Amino acid sequence: MVCVKICCIQSVQEAELAVRHGAHAIGFVSSMPSGTGMLPDEQIRDIAARVPGARHFLLTAKQEVAAIAEQVREAGTDTVQLVDRMAPAELARLRREIPEVSLVQVVHVVGPDSISEARQVEPHVDAILLDSGQPDAPDRTLGGTGLVHDWGLSAQIVRSVSCPVFLAGGLDPDNVGEAIRRVRPYGVDVCSRLRPQGELDERLLSRFFEEVGRAAAEVRGEGSG
Repeated sequence: MVCVKICCIQSVQEAELAVRHGAHAIGFVSSMPSGTGMLPDEQIRDIAARVPGARHFLLTAKQEVAAIAEQVREAGTDTVQLVDRMAPAELARLRREIPEVSLVQVVHVVGPDSISEARQVEPHVDAILLDSGQPDAPDRTLGGTGLVHDWGLSAQIVRSVSCPVFLAGGLDPDNVGEAIRRVRPYGVDVCSRLRPQGELDERLLSRFFEEVGRAAAEVRGEGSG
């Protein structure tokens, strides 16, 4: 099975729609340099409380341990997705500060150095999420770009670490099957390409889940053959 995370959730209705179609997780974007659908913490808390049945990810660009812990408590989510780099020592401190919350570190796949970056953070997090931001560019992006990165590097990262790895970055119903077959991620994460008019499109959402299911079955069949 390949887990699916539907990100950039905007409302209770979108959250319910995602869960109804089989989302294992839903993501809420707080203030960050790039992305879509940013929500205040109190709105995130309200939606998360009203829509059970999936993991609730808070996306944050904060890097200070105390500030992250405070925001997670305000938002009331069970998982925090760290979209900016965190040093391993700071991840260890964050783990001690909020032991009840799952930690997901984003690694932006920009080149071979991303492989070593993933290896360094792996011991301190519950999962890694591979995305297509440009954290070192003059105009930094930390997700929500709708761009596809090098899946060859992503596949190397999946093989190099033992924790679950989510794949994000420009996924849609037309390419998610190939992405799963090439990268073999634990899960996939989608946002912008299911929102052609800004809102979550149910037709595209349904097609996305169909393609994920088809590719996951193929990969499972290869593994058992």
